Amino acid sequence: MDIRERQQQYKDAVQAFPGMTKGTRVADAFGVSNSAKIVGGALFAFNVNLASYSAAYDQIAVHCLLRFPPEDEIYFTIFVKSDLPVLEARLEEMRASGSSKPRNSGQKIVADEDEPVEESTANEESVAAAAPDTLDYTDNNKNVKGYIASDGRLYLRNKGYWDTMPADLSTISKPVAIDRIVFAIWPPAASASRGLMARELIGYLGNLIGREKIHELRVWADMDAVSADMQRMPASLSLKQIEDAIAAAGGHYPDGEISRFHGAMNFLSAKHFVILSGLSGTGKTRLAIQYAHAVHGLSGTNSRDPFLFICPVRPEWTDPTGLTGYYDVLSNRYMIPPFLEAVLLATAHRDSPVFVVLDEMNLARVEYYLSDVLSAVESGEKIRLHSSGVPLEGSNGTPVPAALELPSNLYIAGTINVDETTNPVSDKVLDRAIVIDMSSVDLPGFFDGLVKREPTLTHARAACEEVLSQTRTILAAHGLGFGYRVAEEVVRYHAFAEKHLNPAPKSVIDDLMVQKVLVKLRGGERQRPMLAGLTKALAGLPRSQNFLAKLLSDLDEYGAFQAGR
Repeated sequence: MDIRERQQQYKDAVQAFPGMTKGTRVADAFGVSNSAKIVGGALFAFNVNLASYSAAYDQIAVHCLLRFPPEDEIYFTIFVKSDLPVLEARLEEMRASGSSKPRNSGQKIVADEDEPVEESTANEESVAAAAPDTLDYTDNNKNVKGYIASDGRLYLRNKGYWDTMPADLSTISKPVAIDRIVFAIWPPAASASRGLMARELIGYLGNLIGREKIHELRVWADMDAVSADMQRMPASLSLKQIEDAIAAAGGHYPDGEISRFHGAMNFLSAKHFVILSGLSGTGKTRLAIQYAHAVHGLSGTNSRDPFLFICPVRPEWTDPTGLTGYYDVLSNRYMIPPFLEAVLLATAHRDSPVFVVLDEMNLARVEYYLSDVLSAVESGEKIRLHSSGVPLEGSNGTPVPAALELPSNLYIAGTINVDETTNPVSDKVLDRAIVIDMSSVDLPGFFDGLVKREPTLTHARAACEEVLSQTRTILAAHGLGFGYRVAEEVVRYHAFAEKHLNPAPKSVIDDLMVQKVLVKLRGGERQRPMLAGLTKALAGLPRSQNFLAKLLSDLDEYGAFQAGR
């Protein structure tokens, strides 16, 4: 569907709106130069031709369009009825006080940038009336610009533009009250997962003219529809369906991780909380994402999933606001982070599973920021969000109630890395979740799947696999290692280097071992056999040998070593 079709469908929907009358004067502002945009202190809503407007109409409706990247389009229509006499008077005073070149005079009028010069409709003897304010006007209303200002009223001018509205709006003559605004958003999607800027504009308009005057139209058939696949609960799918979908997406989990994850997510009907534990790069986050895609019937790693939310945990989180949000006194809105957005969406779509991934959840002390959620998971009680007696407007335009329960269609997966940069997870947290270890790594099987999807990596795999496998075996014996992410990046780098860098034999894998694997080594006397084993396994790789020799030297001198120190 192209944009012209969408515009026509929207206009048809507005025409069917109960507020439309036979006496409605309709104007379109869908053109690129006429469409809406944000300016300082106002929303520039339209630039339309109202030269033929007459008092015979009982209201005016102006169709407007505002676009947001990457693909959101907000169609909205401004209705003026109760203040129509004021609008008519404004049009007349602008026309009467305007000036333009007389016909055939040969005089030239300098127009505003991008504004067409309109020839006068007055005769040569006509005299312009005194301007009602400090603005310049032209004597016709073929380019009437409308601005919705901070007081919620519509300000008109027929010549020039405002890049920023005047601080003192009282200097502008005859502002017009808006009776209602109807809107629709393209593309149709679940309301809590539309583009943030698009949703904020709707909340902004509601703040300006009153939320009771904002009405959403159901223009497109699938505006609120959710595909049948996205209405399947995970427990309704067989393990084979899940495994096949994840395998098709490139997932490789040979140690039964999918089976354990599927069981842990679904063995209780009202609580779904799983923690995936292991070394960095072993596919913890990827498994959670691929599982959600499999349940929702999506294929491809880049598929857009409106019912999946990734919440990266930050080290400075010491309270629940990173998950459940907070009231911002400056914007007078409740700030909605991804986790709360997921809860709101799950509450609105009870028939669809909504997945949340708390990524690297032990970067901060889990008990500090997750306590309210853990309590709600265990008790079924509501999470207290604010103390207002009425819902607050959220940062994405969604009303936020004072308290909210975690719905049974919310599925939470957390990932934790096991290294010295993270915080330990307490028994309180572990008792409320199923913990799945994902330390097992099957490099041969992973490489088989990789080259099957991308045969061009076959030669790079052959050059890297033996060294990577030997190195990982040595590291694993000491509780260290690397995951699929590192292995894949090594192979991809090798393939790129061979094609573009003309390297010497073995120099690429030598560089990569230092840059991607050995650079993470640290330890003490107990790791001396590990360094000796690596030195033997990486014989013939001079950079790696020098790097390991430096670590051994540090161990001899200081009793400990750390790469990069």
